[in-house]
Amino acid sequence: MSELHDLTALETAEAIRLRETSPTEVVRHALDRAERLGPQVGAFVTLTPERALAEAAEAERVLAAADDPRSLPPLLGVPCPVKDLTMVAGVRFTAGSALLADNVADVDDGVVTLLARAGTVMLGKTTTPELGLPCYTEPDGTPPARTPWDTTRTAGGSSGGAAAAVAARIVPVAHGNDGGGSIRIPASACGLVGLKPSRGLVSPGPWGTDGAGLASHGVLTRDVRDTAALLDVLAHPWPGDMVEARRPAGGFLAALDARPRRLRVGLLTTPLITSDADVHPACVAAALRTADDLASLGHDVVEAPVPFAAEAWDAFAALWSVMALQVPVPPQAEGMLRPLTRWLRENGRRVTGVEHADAVVAHQRLVRAVGQAWEDLDVVLTPTLAQPPVRPDALRDDADPAADFAAQTRFTPWTSVWNLTGRPAVSLPVAELDVDGTTLPIGVQLGGRLGHDAELLTLALQLEEIHRWQDRRPPLA
Repeated sequence: MSELHDLTALETAEAIRLRETSPTEVVRHALDRAERLGPQVGAFVTLTPERALAEAAEAERVLAAADDPRSLPPLLGVPCPVKDLTMVAGVRFTAGSALLADNVADVDDGVVTLLARAGTVMLGKTTTPELGLPCYTEPDGTPPARTPWDTTRTAGGSSGGAAAAVAARIVPVAHGNDGGGSIRIPASACGLVGLKPSRGLVSPGPWGTDGAGLASHGVLTRDVRDTAALLDVLAHPWPGDMVEARRPAGGFLAALDARPRRLRVGLLTTPLITSDADVHPACVAAALRTADDLASLGHDVVEAPVPFAAEAWDAFAALWSVMALQVPVPPQAEGMLRPLTRWLRENGRRVTGVEHADAVVAHQRLVRAVGQAWEDLDVVLTPTLAQPPVRPDALRDDADPAADFAAQTRFTPWTSVWNLTGRPAVSLPVAELDVDGTTLPIGVQLGGRLGHDAELLTLALQLEEIHRWQDRRPPLA
């Protein structure tokens, strides 16, 4: 058998079912790597070794009592940490903010309940930036998240700690969420698969709400089958859901066995949300090469039109700043927040009720414009990011939060469109780039039709079979 940390989530679960290893052995191995490698890549804000070992022992009791291995939870004994924007009862819940350093959650969020039912072991909470707002992960009081390919460079955000943990092979899979690219950005920076599911597919219930409908829970993985398996776990409705997306009858993992139909793919390398993004030639080249790959697989590749003017995206900025303002912060504690957070909240205060209503309408008009422009396309292919993983000072600017926010939009000129439209999108690590003797991952993004997540994953699997990215190993892994 391969080293435990080289196994995917499905391979780990299978090894446990076959008694080739035990949940306790798997969890102890992951905890050891978390303690050794976690600080180097800023993966964790909180480790929970006692809880993890207790859950592993319970998994062993379940395994011993099972008459039929097919009756076992599908991911029994698989370590899966939870992003620190999500509640785990009895565990510190800081949301990446020094203001909440001592906060402890009272309940489990729904996705945590579902992960537990599937048999996963909660190893700890992964690092996130304050309130999950920026596309880099640099929280106060916690090591920043760094890509294991080059620890001088960002792991992206806001699921940066989750991506660093998976890329460093501490765990095979990690929970994340995505409100503007927060799964796909770190997936690209860390050489992983990262899917933002369709709106309504993964419920925020029973405690969370949809709000503006921008965010979705998901996972960071090293391969497409793990992503599909975890989507089968998380795509569970809760009473009172506002939206419910389609789910394939046999599940997402089983859907990967179907032969993909011939798809019409639109290639777009023009930045969408800003006109001044400096797109690295390697990012464009990765998208062009992927277009060639898809054509060789029998798909029709055409040029995708730009669906809206860059200024139409301003609705997202207004909604984002109001969302930042919604977090309850005592007036006397506002100064404890990061400069970017304070700037966003101040912007939110300036948005009147009518302006917010106008932003909601503008959001809906943008969705219609995208739908009309891409009506005859099954999939849209873009670079995931405008640059390979960058050093943090290329984005973070505490002295000028407005410049910070602008730099983030230039770095991520495609990702948030899929949050606004609610459509599924996945980042895939198709390429690598040598920068001064260091190999860095380059991701491309495939976005699909609303509710066609299974089709998108099937297409992603075709590319995985060509590139075999799951076999690549960063230096710190």
